[in-house]
Amino acid sequence: MPRDEFRVLAINPGSTSTKIAVFAGEKPEWMRNVEHADAELASFRGKPPLEQLAFRLAAIEQELRSAGYALESFAAVAGRGGLMRPVASGTYRVNEAMLDDLRHAPSGEQHAANLGAFLAVEIARRGVAQAFVVDPVSVDEFTDKARISGSALMERRSLSHALNTKAVARRYARECGRPYEELRLVIAHLASGISVSAHCSGRMVDVNLAGQEGAFSTERCGSLQLLGVLDLCFSGRYTEAELWNTLIRESGIYSYLGTKDLREVERRIGAGDAKAALIFEAMAYQIAKDIGGMATVLDGRVDAILLTGGMARSKKIVAGLRESVEWIAPVTVYPGEDELEALAAGALRVLRGEEQAREL
Repeated sequence: MPRDEFRVLAINPGSTSTKIAVFAGEKPEWMRNVEHADAELASFRGKPPLEQLAFRLAAIEQELRSAGYALESFAAVAGRGGLMRPVASGTYRVNEAMLDDLRHAPSGEQHAANLGAFLAVEIARRGVAQAFVVDPVSVDEFTDKARISGSALMERRSLSHALNTKAVARRYARECGRPYEELRLVIAHLASGISVSAHCSGRMVDVNLAGQEGAFSTERCGSLQLLGVLDLCFSGRYTEAELWNTLIRESGIYSYLGTKDLREVERRIGAGDAKAALIFEAMAYQIAKDIGGMATVLDGRVDAILLTGGMARSKKIVAGLRESVEWIAPVTVYPGEDELEALAAGALRVLRGEEQAREL
């Protein structure tokens, strides 16, 4: 295979599936979304995601064997980056310091993405590949003032959909023929968690902590009034684990309408359901407020607003957001999450010598 067409395996572990793809250069050769049944995951419930490593690894290797791929054929394996220490944007070589960070992720931050680096390095070791993660969840490019929370007891943290957000920013820059480093962008990643970020001089200088700040989503609560949260905490109605699950997995649209499916919500609206219309409009209203807030971070000088993520496939939500925010800057839509492509692209930049791999 020519040097500019290195074969890269990309791995994106999610809570109930593992998405994998093989790229020859930028060209996707093969993709699979390996769904993990509830019965398969039952034995891991309540345990750290790393308990699933052998199970997920076996599933990936089986899929690769069935597709006829030898592990020795990959120049690199790129896994989704999890909740490690704050890092700058870039492609990172998987090393022991990274793995140690992920092994000791704080309680409450055990996300399936933490498996990405372990899966990448295990498969790389079985072949002759290099192992990377690209723009992990913990990318932190905040300005100092963005870190101030309002209480000296805690600092605002940067945890976001950095992989897709950065990939979309680079894609828009290519399409408009300008360096990403010269653009001033507001990017809204719209999925089960919503990240709205401000980008200036090639840096993501501010972003809400998805699910804990900003707009509510299909299942997450977003910003809540503090005293109400304290009342819930000390009401005796919930354990800590139950309340965490309620606010992060069973809030947002789900708590009002009993569904996490945006298509179902739109069907109800079409059938004349006034409550569904109100909740849908309230979510769009909050997203628009977040976009406006990030525009102020950029002093109102915004080159473009980019909408991405699964919810950006909804013509209804895109139309509503255009109406609310297009007066700020032109809106461009990149529906879905091309995270496998973004992982491969990050690995390719290092393999081709276009970017130096970072290390923790």
